[in-house]
Amino acid sequence: MGFIEPEDPPYDPFEWKQEPWYEQLEDACKAWVVQGYGAPGSVYLFYLAKIGLYIALWLFFCSFTPGLGNPWTLSSWWSDPTAFQKAILWSMAFEGLGLGCGSGPLTARYHPIVGGFLYFLRPGTIKRPLFPELPFFGREKRNWFDVGLYALHYGFLFYALTRPELTVGHFLPIVILLPLLALTDKTLFLASRGEHFYWTTICFLFVGDWIAGAMAVHLSLWIWAGVAKLHHHYPYVLGVMSSNSPVKPWPAFKKMFYRSYPDDLRPSNLAYSLATSARLLEIGFPLLLVFGTGGWMTTTGLLLMVGFHVYITSNFPMGIPVEWNVHMVYGGLFLFGHHADVYFWNIDSPVLATFLVAVLVVLPLVGHLFPSKVSFLVAMRYYAGNWPFSVWLFKSEDEPWKKLEENLVNPSCWPPDQLRMFYDEETVTATLSKIPAFRAMHLHGRTLQDLLPKAVDDVDDYVFIDGELIAGMTIGWNFGAGHLHDEGLLRTLQNQCDFDEGELRCIFVESQPLWKPSLRWRIADAKTGRQDQGEARIKDLLELQPWPEPDADEPEKN
Repeated sequence: MGFIEPEDPPYDPFEWKQEPWYEQLEDACKAWVVQGYGAPGSVYLFYLAKIGLYIALWLFFCSFTPGLGNPWTLSSWWSDPTAFQKAILWSMAFEGLGLGCGSGPLTARYHPIVGGFLYFLRPGTIKRPLFPELPFFGREKRNWFDVGLYALHYGFLFYALTRPELTVGHFLPIVILLPLLALTDKTLFLASRGEHFYWTTICFLFVGDWIAGAMAVHLSLWIWAGVAKLHHHYPYVLGVMSSNSPVKPWPAFKKMFYRSYPDDLRPSNLAYSLATSARLLEIGFPLLLVFGTGGWMTTTGLLLMVGFHVYITSNFPMGIPVEWNVHMVYGGLFLFGHHADVYFWNIDSPVLATFLVAVLVVLPLVGHLFPSKVSFLVAMRYYAGNWPFSVWLFKSEDEPWKKLEENLVNPSCWPPDQLRMFYDEETVTATLSKIPAFRAMHLHGRTLQDLLPKAVDDVDDYVFIDGELIAGMTIGWNFGAGHLHDEGLLRTLQNQCDFDEGELRCIFVESQPLWKPSLRWRIADAKTGRQDQGEARIKDLLELQPWPEPDADEPEKN
């Protein structure tokens, strides 16, 4: 790994580009095992600096409250209720500005390194209204009202962050404005990590119950995330994440997560064993924290919790939820360490209790059973490998993707062109070769072996772009939320760009519902709409490599 230059793949990028698509995919997947994305060391330094900025600005906002904010006396004031409340508000602001999840090079965002506010404060940019048919709020382009509402929301956020004390009057405008923003663009609620920070802010309105309410939110995040990993997808995630980890630089160690490198890249017994342990850990330590009373159970739960989140953060997983994991540690220590004598079931307000049951039990349960109905973030199905995703196939001839830049207001340009601002064509090709490999290495990516031939006659005639990159370029935020780059975005882009039939084909794959042995897929053409749909059986995907096996009558690649 270099400091500025990405790691060279074990193949010549120009020769690789001349190979058939499926041979390219095989080469890139084998390279992913030992290199991951191959990002340079400076990228990880950037993310460490960003964590430092996140913490430093929290200290700054805390300093407006007498007795808080001094980093040298942190041990004496970190557990102050105002410090925690400001941590929640600042985290909501940080994420909603686009500075947290979905930022930087590990989300294929090179220039600019963030989207977020660069889109949300600019009239004419594309948005994803919650109800497109709703008058006034349902427009597909941002106008000055949308921009003003977003700015007003941040005005109240930063006003609250700079107050010496926080009262219900400071939280109420934020609680009112974020749902209105979600009506104009559901991206804003998801980007703000509303399922965590907004739900907790609502708890702040109930003065006597807010600590118990915040506990309930925190517990739900852990437990539902553990439940979301009770399927076959998760062992694949561990391999893909470990291969990309900068703290595990040894190729021999990375290969241990796969059955038999380089021929069989399905998860090894080690990957399955670690997946089982991680599931038990993520569901187990919250139970220790729930039933602990400040004694050994609480101490053990806190140690396991800190170790769990430190491990995730140290791996710098794609999507980069690093600041969120930092907050989870702080929140866990504050709520279940300092307030170990509080129990979340002792909420007196029936209004708050009813609200929490709705958003922490009913919504996630619906999202697990019917994933097409609820965002994976609101359902709290975190980093389980079971996300909805899409693949966008642009006809190579005449470069139709240029219509995106010609017809849209985009602060970001075509992702390969972003890379070309820093690297030569060989490095650009090598870096981008890893993105399809990332998708194919996950279990759900195996569906593409059957779906690509259904979508287009010859995949070599098309440019393969993951939907995450399309979302990052067109709506300003991407973090595994496949519903943001589904048919709704395709219709919006078609309205603006008028692609001809066959110029743009999309594959949309939904998450696997809890306890259902298959996942659903759709294929659509930008011009003519849906072409096909069906289901893929998980047990069939489990037998596949990340790339298609050659037909028996075709010679195998040397």
